[in-house]
Amino acid sequence: MIVPIIIRLDRVLADKKMKLNDLTDKVGISNVNLSNLKTGKVKAIRFSTLEAICEILNCQPGDILEFVPKDSDSFEDDLRGANPPFNRFFEQAYLRGLLDS
Repeated sequence: MIVPIIIRLDRVLADKKMKLNDLTDKVGISNVNLSNLKTGKVKAIRFSTLEAICEILNCQPGDILEFVPKDSDSFEDDLRGANPPFNRFFEQAYLRGLLDS
């Protein structure tokens, strides 16, 4: 079963008026890895990385990660609104009935 965790890093970066490259330099991980995190193309994140991101952005993990249950009324809307390249796959799979309910 796929658990939809929505990555909201782009929203937090915009709120803090910070560019991804600036965060990359401060966190100390590659731009590619941070970009993959931002677009939701990762399967996991180290707590140390999450801690560093939260410290630099002065935010909480819940500001960056959001769990949206598939049975919620906003599931489809949330998939459409976050991380378009990554969530397009889940949206199409969900709408075609390929994901577990």
